[in-house]
Order: sequence, then C-alpha cells, then structure tokens
Amino acid sequence: MIALVDCNSFYASCEQVFRPDLLGKPVVVLSNNDGCVIAANKEAKALAHIPMFEPVFKIKQVLQENNVTCFSSNYTLYADMSQRVMQTLHKFSPLVEEYSIDESFVDVSHYHENELYEIATKIRDAVFKNTGIPVGIGIAKTKSLSKVANKFAKKVTENKGVFVVDTEEKRKYLLASTALKDVWGIGRKHAIRVEKTGAKNALDFANLSVAWVRKELTVVGERLWRELNNLPCLEMVSLPDAKKGIGTAKSFGQKLTDYYLIEEATSYYVAEVADLLRQQSSAANCIEVFLQTNFFSKNENQYFKNIFITLDSPTNNTIKLTKEALSGLRKIYKPGYRYKKVGVHLHHLVSENDLQMSLFHQEHKIENAHLSKAMDAINSKYGKNKVKLATVGNREKEWALIKEHRSPRFTTQWDELLTIGKKDNI
Repeated sequence: MIALVDCNSFYASCEQVFRPDLLGKPVVVLSNNDGCVIAANKEAKALAHIPMFEPVFKIKQVLQENNVTCFSSNYTLYADMSQRVMQTLHKFSPLVEEYSIDESFVDVSHYHENELYEIATKIRDAVFKNTGIPVGIGIAKTKSLSKVANKFAKKVTENKGVFVVDTEEKRKYLLASTALKDVWGIGRKHAIRVEKTGAKNALDFANLSVAWVRKELTVVGERLWRELNNLPCLEMVSLPDAKKGIGTAKSFGQKLTDYYLIEEATSYYVAEVADLLRQQSSAANCIEVFLQTNFFSKNENQYFKNIFITLDSPTNNTIKLTKEALSGLRKIYKPGYRYKKVGVHLHHLVSENDLQMSLFHQEHKIENAHLSKAMDAINSKYGKNKVKLATVGNREKEWALIKEHRSPRFTTQWDELLTIGKKDNI
C-alpha cells in the first residue's frame, strides 16, 4: 500500500506557521519574478476573484477590499519546511519518494491493512505537530489511486484529511465520486476523448476496455487505467532522477539599461544553476543565455534574443560557465532597450563519472574542482554568496527580484529568527 501525503496550500501554510494571527484569513503568495499570484489558501480561493497567475497590480483593489495578506515568495523557508515534513515521514517508513516540494509517496505496505487508517491519522498529526503544516493523506494499492484518494480526503470535510482505499467498494465509490479532470495523468485533450465514449467520471474510465484505452491514449493512458483498476504499474522511487536540464529565468525588480547590471545578474544566476549542477554530480555540455524586454509594455521597443554556447568539454565549474555565459551575453545585448529578464539554462547534462575529455584536454588550474568545492563549503557554512566571483558585484539591490513582501527566513538565518513580541515579526 502507498500513501500520498500532500501539504495543504503549502506556501501559504508555511507563512501562517509563523503568523498564527492569519489563521482562517485569506493569504496569497506572489512570485518574486513578476508579482503574480502563485499560491493561495482556501480562504483566498473562496473569494473567487483571485485567479491564479494573475499579476497582483490587476487585482490590488480586490485584495485590499477583502483584507488579503500578500507575501513575496520565500523559497528558502519553503524548502526548509519541506525537508522538515519529509523527515517526519521517514519516521513512519524506510521508503519515501519526495515527489515535489509539498507532496510525497510513502510506502506503508509493512503495516497491517487494519492499521492503515490509524497510521495515516498518526502521520497527519505528527506532521502538524512537528511543522505546523496541515496535510491530506490518501492510501491505496497504487500511486494513481492514492493520488485520487488524497484529493477526496481533502475535498470532503468528514474525511478529516484521510481516506484509505482498502476495499473494492471504496475503490468504486472513490472513482465514481471523481471527475475525469481530477484524475492525475488525464490531460484536457485525453479527457475530451474519454468523454466522447459517454464516460462521466473516473470509474467510467476505469471500466472502459483496455484495448480502447491502449489505442486512443497510448501506453501512458493504459498505465493509468491499470493503476485505477488496482494493478500497480508505477514503482516507488527512493532517489529522484538527475535533472536533464537546469535553468533559471528571472525578471529584474526594475527595467535595466545598464549592461554591467545585467552582467552582474547573469553571473549571479549562473552561480545558482552551477551550484545545483554540482549538487546532483552532473556537468553541462551546453549553456543557453537569453535576454528580453517587457512584452507587456506596449509603448516600448521590444527585443528578445538567445544564444547557445557549446562547451569544449562538460563542466560544472562556476568560473568556466560564467565566462562562457558572459561571452554569449555580450553577443546578444543591444543598447537602447529597457530589459526586464535574463535567463540561463544548462543543457545536455552528463554524470561527473561519465565525462569524456578530449585527448588534448588540459584543465586550467583556476578551474580545478577543488576551488569549486572550497567555495561551496564556505558558502554552505557562512551563508549564500559569502564567496563569489567579482562579476557578481555588490549592486544586487539594483537588479534583484521583487521581494518587498517577503517574510523572514525564520528557520535558516540566525539574524531572521522569530522573536516573540517583536513587532517586525508579526
């Protein structure tokens, strides 16, 4: 049996943990990139006038009228809170698949079937006690069924966030109560195709012939069909696959014309993706850099340009990657434009253990792996960017992301710890 543990309105819940005065009140989280709504708690969703991914300036009046509290994204806090949730889950099972920042599959097959509801309740209570984050839990024989069960657990108040599919009757009841669009893995196009057969819910889909599913929805649809019929096809994964590409594309806090500010921002983003590359023990064969203006500004000249740079050998060295990225940036930059965003992407990733160098390849001493490891160790111990390349500069405030509503990083920064009674923290 597999449990799907999903945090409720995760980003907003993380903020409310340290702001108990906001419990039961509408809360939204905005992207630092462009100030769009990327998360909302149930109270904010209930207002119906706050569409997801809507720029905050378009709905500012609605937010004010409904006393909605806004936060800028605090990914440092969210990542740390996520790990605290995962640590709690590992106490209940040796096999936990961290599917995303706010949900995990947990192997509970070592428990007796009669214990599953009690175990799920204990997991729910333990996560809330340890982190303050509310979760929903769905348990079933397959991943897909547990995903559906999780939605049902949170949707129906009487379930109290827990639903266990331990009988055939419960499976049929669950699927009959679930719309096609709410099934994990059925996209809009596939849903339309399925509905043409007369199917109205997930149970109708599960009752279709496997031959039809295989023909119309390919092997992916067949796998889902089997999962909904209690036939496991998706295995638990203890370690996630290494990413095949790593990138970041971020809007500046203000439009930039100064090339050197854009260069500093690019260097900063290269350092970020290079760090991620080293964390998964990979190296990149190609780096892409793009630069663009704000396409929402109707009265300004628009420009977009990207460039791909193939490296002479795979690398995860920040210095090498920054050198190549800035070389590309100089080629695509044009004066006279007000730039809004720069992006850096690493492509064709390979494992560090599988590197194939040129016969005449000679690593420059400054690109030695020991230097990167030393910089990573110092930054890990003393804080992000304590040691950095000179090209990053010291003018981050002039191009940094929009973070005017960001809460303190309560769990990771000594100088931002919550102080009871301090006005700045409430």
